[in-house]
Amino acid sequence: MPYLIIMRIIPIKSINKNAAEPEGFVNFSEEEYRLGIVDAALGVIKANKSGERPIVLITGPSGSGKTVTAHRLRAELCALGAPTHIISMDNYFKPLKGGTDGVDLESPDRVDSGLFAQQAQKILSGREVVLPVFDFTKQDRGWGKKFRRAENEIIIFEGIHMLNPAVSGCLAGNASSVYVSVRTRLKSALGHSLHPSKIRLMRRFVRDKLFRARTFFQTMEHFNNVQRGEKLYIMPYKKYAEFDIDTFVPYETNVYRKHIFTELAAAKNKNNFIYELLMFLEELEDVDDKFVPEESLVREFIGGNTLMY
Repeated sequence: MPYLIIMRIIPIKSINKNAAEPEGFVNFSEEEYRLGIVDAALGVIKANKSGERPIVLITGPSGSGKTVTAHRLRAELCALGAPTHIISMDNYFKPLKGGTDGVDLESPDRVDSGLFAQQAQKILSGREVVLPVFDFTKQDRGWGKKFRRAENEIIIFEGIHMLNPAVSGCLAGNASSVYVSVRTRLKSALGHSLHPSKIRLMRRFVRDKLFRARTFFQTMEHFNNVQRGEKLYIMPYKKYAEFDIDTFVPYETNVYRKHIFTELAAAKNKNNFIYELLMFLEELEDVDDKFVPEESLVREFIGGNTLMY
């Protein structure tokens, strides 16, 4: 049976009260997130007790924090005595030498399912493969390191299409599946609720501003395409997940506030999304980046996460 997480709602008033003592608030929030990963790690080990399910498939929508969650899950599995290796499904994208115009970048057709199936079976059986490496700047694929799964080693495949049978069906019966995303809503003083997708959008605003030189409106345009892809290609397969991790970290929006509030407030031609975010950001108290641990999921978006390098 899948592990289901009930949507929770946290009042901003409660968050700000805790933010008055940021160090304790950050530590509590990080431990809450870690315990969700520990539960999934214990479930994976139990499912693989007989050694027949050494594969973990991790997926989640854009901005869900699946990359850091995959690395944190790996760390917990290793701590529990289960050596683990991560392989990103992004490296199995098909080359697009003719450019991306007219290509549905969110479609599972972007994945070279044939290559993945071939290599996944070899990895599962302990045979050596040469792993692909995808260059996003050139939209081309090359080859990287040789890899062979060690005996009793768990392999995490992480990517947005990992629960789609057309992509990962070759591993049916040999894999545990994990869905990660924000499953928490914020509640304003007026009783308005901020949908989890808007928290993911907030994460993207911060990351795109700091590291991708995108304007807020470019982020919005891209996010609209991503959401269309989520509805078509990710959400229909969410039901197959055995484990569900809420990646919301209670202090995170307090950290993001100072990175985007001024620019959002000054933006011309504001749309409804921006007005809505501003309403919630106005209520939040700041938490300084210095309190954020180096291994925190929050650093996937503000930078400095040591697990990803």
